[in-house]
Amino acid sequence: MQHNSSRLFGLDFLRAIAISLVVLSHCTFLLCSEDTSVVLDVIRLLGAVGVDLFFVLSGYLIGGILLKQIEHHQTKFKDLFTFWKRRWFRTLPNYFLVLLLNVLLLLFLGKESIEAIYLYIPFLQNFATQHPDFFTEAWSLSIEEYAYLLLPLLLYFGFFVFKKSNAKKVFLFVTIVTIVILFLFKIYYTFNTEVETYKAWSATFRKVVIYRLDSIYFGFFLIYVSRQFPNWFVSFKKHLFVLGVFMFGVLHIAIFWFKLLPETHLVFYSLFYLQVLILSLGLTFPYFYNMKYDGFWKPIIYYISTRSYAIYLVNYSLVLLTIQHYFEVEGFSVLEKSVALIGYLVLTLSISELIYNYFEQPILKFRDKKYKL
Repeated sequence: MQHNSSRLFGLDFLRAIAISLVVLSHCTFLLCSEDTSVVLDVIRLLGAVGVDLFFVLSGYLIGGILLKQIEHHQTKFKDLFTFWKRRWFRTLPNYFLVLLLNVLLLLFLGKESIEAIYLYIPFLQNFATQHPDFFTEAWSLSIEEYAYLLLPLLLYFGFFVFKKSNAKKVFLFVTIVTIVILFLFKIYYTFNTEVETYKAWSATFRKVVIYRLDSIYFGFFLIYVSRQFPNWFVSFKKHLFVLGVFMFGVLHIAIFWFKLLPETHLVFYSLFYLQVLILSLGLTFPYFYNMKYDGFWKPIIYYISTRSYAIYLVNYSLVLLTIQHYFEVEGFSVLEKSVALIGYLVLTLSISELIYNYFEQPILKFRDKKYKL
């Protein structure tokens, strides 16, 4: 298997971890969908963490691209539009393909059509409200699309207004101000909303665009600091890694030890939990960024990482829910559940492989040829 020499193994490793956590959490719905236990709660929590890891990693990488444009003095609107076109060619084709497949599957299964399905086109289905119960993976795509749209637009407006200012300082200023303003939405939610379960909080807050954009913008902030103090980050990368793991561990041990729930500790969940979680994940990035590895697992990690976007889009709504539609998994024996699980993984990887090779890659090659940074 040939590898792209420009890829960083450490970041591929993080992508592979993120998508593996998501898929692993979904596996539990085939093996024991109605059961509940500490182990299941932890696995499903880690699935949510996998998405958060994608968020901060996306911000770290996209923020790095924007900083690179700044270093090359590409701070005009035409440069912003080139940035957008490259992002849209990366994210939109797969999204709309899988959206179409979900619609066709819905019609094939004879289920009722989804109201306001047109909202999925401009990614408004969960902009300020709960995501519909259809193609549920799309909630995170909406957050990413608006994150790439909003802050870069504000950033380039800032370049126009503060023409004589240092462009990198404008980047930092706009990022921090945007995070602070978005925090005000969180405060409004916290003191004007009542939730009765973690699931309700997740649906009305964790998966809503206006409350989660900052998860990606923390990545912008982290890449700025790491670029400004590269030697310091390299020197203390192990210390930052340990600190990040420690913060992550303490945060979740406290949740389980003190039985912190959104219905009883909404301030903690809405104003602190996700921010500390994102920060703890981001602190590990300097350690992974320069990681080198050429052992047995490298091609496997490369494979999972490069297919991670397709895997994320198809694994739940297209594959898992279809299996659950045709088979009463809850009544299966252990052997039957194992077969269903293997079928789920094989179908997920097979469909993702087809999309990656025959749809995603040709589009990205066209993008890289036509729109260069």
